[in-house]
Amino acid sequence: MSEPVFLHVDMDAFYASVEQYDQPHLRGRPVIVGAQPGHRGVVSACSYEARRYGVHSAMPINQAYRLCPQGVYLPVRMSRYHEVSRRIMNLLCEYTPALQQMSVDEAFLDLSGTRRLLGPPLSVGSEIKRKVREATGLTISVGIAPNRYLAKLASDEDKPDGLLLVEPGQEADFVARLPLTSLWGVGRKMLAHLTTLGITTVLQLREYSIAELRGYLGAAAAEYLYAVCRGVDPGLYGEGRASHSISGEHTFEHDVTNRDALDRALLDTAHSCMFRLMEEESHARTVTLKFRLADFTTFTLRRTLDHDVSSADEIYRVARLLLNEKWDHTTPIRLIGCGLTNVHAGEGGLQPDLFERTDERRQKVEQAVYQLRRKGLGVKKARLIDQQKPAGDQNP
Repeated sequence: MSEPVFLHVDMDAFYASVEQYDQPHLRGRPVIVGAQPGHRGVVSACSYEARRYGVHSAMPINQAYRLCPQGVYLPVRMSRYHEVSRRIMNLLCEYTPALQQMSVDEAFLDLSGTRRLLGPPLSVGSEIKRKVREATGLTISVGIAPNRYLAKLASDEDKPDGLLLVEPGQEADFVARLPLTSLWGVGRKMLAHLTTLGITTVLQLREYSIAELRGYLGAAAAEYLYAVCRGVDPGLYGEGRASHSISGEHTFEHDVTNRDALDRALLDTAHSCMFRLMEEESHARTVTLKFRLADFTTFTLRRTLDHDVSSADEIYRVARLLLNEKWDHTTPIRLIGCGLTNVHAGEGGLQPDLFERTDERRQKVEQAVYQLRRKGLGVKKARLIDQQKPAGDQNP
């Protein structure tokens, strides 16, 4: 039986790198993708040049500007990023049918049993890096290991433009060299808890039995940590493409209570989500609503339908109902958005029985608009252009 071999491919500073490729004069300059300085919103992604100034994703945009006023601040162009992502994923499919795309900028390849056909894993990883650069002008980092979890750690450890192999039998030694902060899934709260126990390194963590860890951290956290600190895959990544979420949000220039402004923001993000769903040829049944009040209190609500979502208008209607149930209609809102969770790829796009539903015409119109947008034509609902679109950011 062949030894398991997994590659994790991660596109380096993806959004910012696409912008630098499309606009060569930006290469070597700090590029920040997200909201515009002076507005509310956050950094969606940034180049490595910007990271040297302390800028990172999810940072408030005005904080990023204080750290890096000389940066180039650009809006998110999700359709372009998905176009490049598709090209890269199609290239990866040439190496294995067992491709597991985790997001727009990362994927796992199961290369178990392919050595005689493709050659040594390190050579395959090097070839993939070269072909991606030739096809898109972008760099990727590749981690190779006997399990998916370690492959992801390996690609993270050797960024950017990295290529790192963890040999079979070296799993525990590889993890022992990493700081606890590098263990994927170990967040700030968990790190703080471990520190109170006097655990600051992977080797110190290994000194605790699983029974002791259960007593301190609970069963789930104990089993997870006991596995990952020894290089054992905790089973985060199952077979096939993982379910994921699609969402968008608007941060308003000023806190609002105006219902028309809120509805326009919801409708706009609903369309963005639906077009993403069509682009991925996926299905989803759970609609989410997120809104944040002026005092930063944030609500996230969800509703699961008894059928696959069929149109942007359906997403909008469900999100609007959720807003009516939770919002008092008087407290100012600073951010609002909607999305889809438990998104799964499916065969043949949207299910045929949807065409017997009342959203049939809306769905056909949206499919047509989607095709026009793919050709670069800026088509959107008249309701979304008769007044100025709320300024803000959209999350990938």
